[in-house]
Amino acid sequence: MRRSRLVGGLAAVAALAVGGAVSAPVAGSAPVADGQRTETPVVSSSPVSEVVESVVSVRVPLPDSVGPHPEACDRLSYLRWRHADGPADSASADRVLVAQPGVIEGAGAFDSVARNTVVEAAELGRHVEFWALDRRSNCLEDNTGRMAGLAARDHQVAIDYYYRGGAVDGRTFAGFQTNEQVGWLGEVGIAQTVRDQYDLIRHELPDPAQRREKLFCGGHSLGGLITGYFATWDFDGDAATTDDAGHNQCAGWFALDSTIRTALPAATADRMLPAAEDPSAPILSLPAVINPETMSLLGLAGLAALTDPHGTSDLINFATGVPAAKDFNLSNQTAMAALLDNNSQPLAFLQASVGFFDGGKIADKEFPLAHELGDLPLLGELRNLLGLDRKAIPTDAGFPLGTGPTYTWRNYDRIDAPDDPRHRARDGRPFTSAAKEVTDVGQLARSLAEAPLDFTEWYFPARLSEEARDPTAEIARHTLHPGGITARPVITLLAGAGYDRPQEPDQPAPVLAPGYHHLDVLTAAAAQNGGRQEPVSVNLARFVTIG
Repeated sequence: MRRSRLVGGLAAVAALAVGGAVSAPVAGSAPVADGQRTETPVVSSSPVSEVVESVVSVRVPLPDSVGPHPEACDRLSYLRWRHADGPADSASADRVLVAQPGVIEGAGAFDSVARNTVVEAAELGRHVEFWALDRRSNCLEDNTGRMAGLAARDHQVAIDYYYRGGAVDGRTFAGFQTNEQVGWLGEVGIAQTVRDQYDLIRHELPDPAQRREKLFCGGHSLGGLITGYFATWDFDGDAATTDDAGHNQCAGWFALDSTIRTALPAATADRMLPAAEDPSAPILSLPAVINPETMSLLGLAGLAALTDPHGTSDLINFATGVPAAKDFNLSNQTAMAALLDNNSQPLAFLQASVGFFDGGKIADKEFPLAHELGDLPLLGELRNLLGLDRKAIPTDAGFPLGTGPTYTWRNYDRIDAPDDPRHRARDGRPFTSAAKEVTDVGQLARSLAEAPLDFTEWYFPARLSEEARDPTAEIARHTLHPGGITARPVITLLAGAGYDRPQEPDQPAPVLAPGYHHLDVLTAAAAQNGGRQEPVSVNLARFVTIG
C-alpha cells in the first residue's frame, strides 16, 4: 500500500477541510509539430449536451537542452470544445479561444466555462471553439486508475490501482515521481511554456491572418500572467521582425480572475504564486498542501462523488488515516465539496462556492485561523490568503464516536430554500446565502473526474512560479514588445468574492462576477440563483463575437 507521503499530506488537507484533420507542418524558426496529431472524442455526462468535446495531442518535441525525459512529454495536448452544429474544422470556426491554466491546474478545470461560452456564442449566432491547454508536466500523470474507475462507475477500482497494487489491463501504478526523477522539469519555465503555445497554435491554425482575426488568447490565474508574457514575446529574439511577435498571433486577450501583464503586485503574487518549499526543486511541493499526492486526490474525490454521491466516504479516511476525519460520517459528495468550498477550504486560490454542509450540527472552524483574528492588522494579509469567508466544520460525531449523522451536501441552488436550516456562525450571521453560491456540486465532481486531461496538475514546474516572481535575463531578451498587451482588445473577468483585490489603474475596468471565488470563474453553473445570467461566459462570448 503506497501511503508513505500520503499520510502526512492528505491528513493535513482533510483536517483543514473537514476536522479531426491533420494540419500541414509549419515552417519557422522554432521546432514545430511533425504532423503526428491525434484527436479523440470525449464521452461526457454534462447536461450541456450540445457541446462536443475531444482531446487533441500533437507531437512537438522538447529541445535537447531540456535533457532526458519521457517520450510522452514530446507531445502537446489540449481539450477542445465546440458546438455540435458548428464546423468540425477549427479553421472554419468564427472564433477560437485558447486558455492557459493556473497554478496546479489542468485542462479539465475549464470544462464548465468552456461549455457555457460555446453555448452563449451560439445564441449570438457564432460558432466558437474553446481550447484548454495542458502543460508539459501533465505528461507525467497516470490517470489509468481514475479512468478505469469512471468506466466501471466504481471509485474503488481507482483506489485499488493507486493504493493497493491493483492492475488495470495488466498495468500497475508505478508510484508518484520524486524531484530526482523529474529533473528535466527544472528547464520548463515561462520561455518553454509560451513557446509551446506558439508552436501549438501555428500547427492547429497555420494561417497567420486567421490567427490575428479569430484567435483569442488568455488564461486563468497564473495563465493571465503567462498570456501577458506571450503578448510581449518575440520568438526569434529580433524585435525588428514582428511576424513572430506574440501580439501578432492573437486577436485579443482574456483574463479569468487574473490580469494580462508581465508583473504582479506583491500581494497578488503571494496569493497567486505559492512559494516552493525548496526553490531548487523542479516541482512545486508544499508540505501537507500541494504535492503530487494531494493533487491526485481531488480527481479521486470527484470520482467517488460522481459515481456514488450519497455513499459514505471512505476515500479521505483511507488515504489519510486521520482519526478526527474518521469520527464523522460524510457522504462522498460532501467529502469532495469540503475540499474546495469557500467555507471549508482554507486557501483562497483553491476555493469555489459550491453550497454548504447539511444533515447535522455545524460550528465555526478555528483552524488555521479564527475568523475574528483576520481583522488584526498583522494578520490581514494572511486572512486574505486564506479567504475572507467564515469557515465551518461538522461537530456531531456521535457517541460512541462515528455514530453521528451522515453529513450531506446542500447544493448551490438549494441554499435559502424553505427546508434550509440556515446554519449560523457564532456572530449570528448565516455562513452563506443564495447570492454567494454559484457552482453546482455534481458538475464540479464531473469536471474533476471525467476529463482525460484532468482538473489538477500533479507536477507543477516550480520554475514557472519562480520566474513569474523574478523574471530572468532569458525572459528579458524575449519580452521585446511591451506594447503587445495594449495592441489588442482585452477583457478582465474577476471573481467578486474571496479576497481583497488591489486597485490596478493601468488595467481596463474589469467585469466583476458577484459571489464568485477563484475557481468559480471556471466552474460556475450556467443557471444561476435568482435567474441571474452566468456573467463570465456571457461576457466572454460577447467579447469575442461582438467586441
